[in-house]
Amino acid sequence: MAIQLDTVKSAIKDSLHDESKPWCKFFSWAEAQTGISRLNLFIGLSVFLVLYLIIGYGTLLLSNLIGFLYPAYASIKAVESSGKDDDTKWLTYWVVFSFITLIEFPAAILLNWIPFYSLIKTIFFVWCFIPISNNGSVVVYNRFIRPNFLKHQGDIDQAVNDLTKKATEAAFEKLVTEKIN
Repeated sequence: MAIQLDTVKSAIKDSLHDESKPWCKFFSWAEAQTGISRLNLFIGLSVFLVLYLIIGYGTLLLSNLIGFLYPAYASIKAVESSGKDDDTKWLTYWVVFSFITLIEFPAAILLNWIPFYSLIKTIFFVWCFIPISNNGSVVVYNRFIRPNFLKHQGDIDQAVNDLTKKATEAAFEKLVTEKIN
């Protein structure tokens, strides 16, 4: 556990000093203004966010923003890079993010009764995109989503093909009907 904590701490520290990251200038400025190290500023900001997610207003929006903003930025960077590994990493994250969002929508009434749900959801999203090799999106994808997808891939493909065919027929029929009238 201590090794994993050191790995995360080192990754965060490296990220806070990485000039290519958009937050580097902010943390550099804040460090110069306060004399507090970037890592301690980040920890303080994180503690504030945790407290806000426990007692604040609009916490689901904040949770979704945290789960979306950095991964969207990193995904765009991955698309623009020449390597394939980062593309796969972020595609895996978005599959997990989408899956959670699809489950969350119909279950929202029940989930709102869970104490600290926004905090739990935010921690889950951060675990999914944290810059370590075996992060949450890799674990969730490999243990839950991938096996179920592979098991039902034929049925899913058939359903998609049927829906595509019906949509195409309906659109064609609508166009033909519009042209006649």
